Amino acid sequence: MKTLITSLNIILVLSSIHCQNQSKNGNIEKNVNVNTQKTKIEKIELTEQTRGFHTIMTFTPKSKTSSFNGEEKQSPMASSDWERITQQAAAIDLSKISTLEAPTTGRHSDQAMIANLMITSNGTTYTSASFDSGNPPKELKSLYDEFQRKQ
Repeated sequence: MKTLITSLNIILVLSSIHCQNQSKNGNIEKNVNVNTQKTKIEKIELTEQTRGFHTIMTFTPKSKTSSFNGEEKQSPMASSDWERITQQAAAIDLSKISTLEAPTTGRHSDQAMIANLMITSNGTTYTSASFDSGNPPKELKSLYDEFQRKQ
């Protein structure tokens, strides 16, 4: 009788451990699915300015708008171009974009235009710290270079 009770206890313990492991694995799978969802990039904007000059380039899934001292030009955005740009933007940790350090400081003495990148994702706009036009922080370089190719 003792061996029967002991055997039943062992079976119950092992089955409860197995159920707990399945539950934990299910939670892990849910977390992985949440983390692998793509962030939706809605708009990306590059502004560059100094005394007397102000340029804005805005990319959305449907259009590219460029403005030079208030004169605006709009053209359609090719889906392949938008895909390349959003891939570059998705590689950036948007929550830290405002703390990225610029490699140079020419903008402080009018040696370079002041540049900023703004990325709107899932309804939230993330703005970079200021940097010298043509010389962004290394984390933003590939996205900045993609903007320059689309001018």
